[in-house]
Amino acid sequence: MSRRAIVHVDMDAFYASVEQRDDPELRGRPVAVGGREGRGVVAAASYEARAFGVRSAMPAHEALRRCPELHFVRPRFDVYREVSRQIRAIFRRFTPLVEPLSLDEAYLDVTCPLDGPADPVALARLVKELILAETGLTASAGVSFNKFLAKTASGMNKPDGLTVIALADVAPLLAGLPVEEFHGVGPRTAEKLRAVGIASGADLRATSEAWLVRRFGRHGAWLARIARGLDDRPVEPDRPRRSVSVEQTFPRDLTDPAALLAELRNLTEDLNRRLSTTGFRGRSIVLKIRTADFVTRTRTTTPRPFPQDVENMWKIAAGLLERPELPRGPVRLLGLGVSDGGDDADPRQLDLFGRSRQNPPQG
Repeated sequence: MSRRAIVHVDMDAFYASVEQRDDPELRGRPVAVGGREGRGVVAAASYEARAFGVRSAMPAHEALRRCPELHFVRPRFDVYREVSRQIRAIFRRFTPLVEPLSLDEAYLDVTCPLDGPADPVALARLVKELILAETGLTASAGVSFNKFLAKTASGMNKPDGLTVIALADVAPLLAGLPVEEFHGVGPRTAEKLRAVGIASGADLRATSEAWLVRRFGRHGAWLARIARGLDDRPVEPDRPRRSVSVEQTFPRDLTDPAALLAELRNLTEDLNRRLSTTGFRGRSIVLKIRTADFVTRTRTTTPRPFPQDVENMWKIAAGLLERPELPRGPVRLLGLGVSDGGDDADPRQLDLFGRSRQNPPQG
């Protein structure tokens, strides 16, 4: 291990595992946490359900088609938050440098631990054992010298895994990794990479950063770095989140209003998933428009009430795109976000479960 020692801990099927822990009748059965009626979707799926292809963010009707025996359970966010507090208390026994990403995962900088073994692998193993003993749940952990590699490692041997990526492992491991498995590469980006012949980490590393930036904007610079296992981001404990956003740089500049609205719809759905994952609550909707001349403009509105479904958020975003006027000239990038989080932000979120609620899914 060189320089920093970073551990990424990711609970295994967190929401579903809590439900199986608390209800013995659910153990060993395919379980989905979410709503099955209306536009309900799966917020979390047990490993038994995943064997049928059921995944989080999947519409309930599709999940039931794949697994007719799927047992739906309404989410209990108060319970999930309490378990999450227990887990974070375990983390803080060993380091003050804990950066939660959601209720069920966090980075830990254990370069200089407060207690426990100095070896980061032994410490990660101890953390997993304590989580199991105190909550009855399993977690997977990844250990490496930066955040990107630690997160990559934690997902490699789920459930209940412990994976180490040392310096000597980085080049061969990333070279064989499909682009879809790189953290930060979503389905659409992966599709665009494959369309130009970039299917693996080796392909990505062989592509110049300049070309990636031209094609994918700022995200291209990130792709060039992670292809080489480079990530100097610090672990930032309890950093306050002031906004959540998504953006897309287009392979070709767009001029057709219908095409812009279609891309904006995709961004709205992506933003919905990000809001659900982070649990962020905001007041304002922000649209970012970058034209072919690299001029960036933002348009903001603070709707009352805040939209409670994807359709209404998209309508508000479309209004920002069209007013005071449609963008002049070809559009290179669109971004959409929610900002102004805080205690006075609207406590409701986009309705993934077919009804308004106080607690969005985060696992």
